[in-house]
Amino acid sequence: MTDFRLSAIESEEDYLASFAVMQELRPHLGDAAAFAEQARRQAGQGYRLLAAWQDGQIRALAGYRVQENLIYGRFLYVDDLVTSARARGQGLGARLIGALREEAREQACSHLVLDTGLANALAQRFYYRQGLLGAGMHFRQPL
Repeated sequence: MTDFRLSAIESEEDYLASFAVMQELRPHLGDAAAFAEQARRQAGQGYRLLAAWQDGQIRALAGYRVQENLIYGRFLYVDDLVTSARARGQGLGARLIGALREEAREQACSHLVLDTGLANALAQRFYYRQGLLGAGMHFRQPL
């Protein structure tokens, strides 16, 4: 595996560079500029993007935020976790999860939490291998 580095996405250029990888996870996102604008808006609400760079390209992303509720207390919620198709199997997702765990500890969080689709068996196996356990179901209703 080629060496890689993890860094926070903060500049407009980096937001735009992260779009192609994020679109693999969120194909409904149709426009890089609109994605960058929304990610910046979410950043105002605590959302952060962490990128795994390899050979000058973003190969994996984790979008997360620190929250607090009555279920978990203070916790780090992973909104988005994706490795580009061409970089899967190189350990980037595991390194991002490790970095998020460390960030959660530094932020005095008691839990690392994420959701995944019921039909996403590959992701579920990956999360189990990372020590995350299924604890519930996520329900939603379009309005």
